[in-house]
Amino acid sequence: MDTTAGMTELPTSRIRILLADDHGVVRAGLRALLEAQPDMVVVAEAEDGVEALAQTAAHKPGIVIADLSMPHGGMEAISAITGLDIGARVLVLTVHAEERYLLPVLEAGGSGYVRKSSAHTDLLDAIRTVARGEVFLDPAATKTLLRGYLGRARIGEELDIGEVLSEREREVVKLTAEGYTAQQGAEMLSLSPKTVETYRHRAMQKLGLTNRAELVRYALRAGLLSEESV
Repeated sequence: MDTTAGMTELPTSRIRILLADDHGVVRAGLRALLEAQPDMVVVAEAEDGVEALAQTAAHKPGIVIADLSMPHGGMEAISAITGLDIGARVLVLTVHAEERYLLPVLEAGGSGYVRKSSAHTDLLDAIRTVARGEVFLDPAATKTLLRGYLGRARIGEELDIGEVLSEREREVVKLTAEGYTAQQGAEMLSLSPKTVETYRHRAMQKLGLTNRAELVRYALRAGLLSEESV
């Protein structure tokens, strides 16, 4: 359903958000929370994955907050929305905490994962993180994701990037995959956040990656993480 009729023009500096959830009460609560923020605005709502795709194409939001379990939702909806190639990033909001949902969200092109049980504390931070082009996974989800991946990975599937990236670039990619922000990585490596961003950007260029979600997925496959990481 299109809820934007009659809306006035809004500052372009705001993060434009589409809410996709089949529960009207949930959408209403999220809208109240988000529109209380000076840097966010809800531009449209959707009740299922098909409508979410149509509304994304029509309103071109920066962030789509999508319930993983809504009708016609799931990984196919995430792939379809990101496949529009208009810059919309998908932030999954779900009741599921199991590891089996985490990696598929990233593989489908999702940029973040927030459990509904922690939305009141994590959602605003997640939106701003994803809007900066970063990946958001809460610490518990990150550890679950990495353990699950390491448990499934086979040696023959790992990628050799030793001759592609410098030692410092590998360190930055590893910290990125472990869920650390540029600020946290800078403190750990005794660098400035800007320098960390530069190393990450350089690594992405060398690897032919276009966003931070792809960088996380690549680091997982490349075997940059060990059991000690999680």
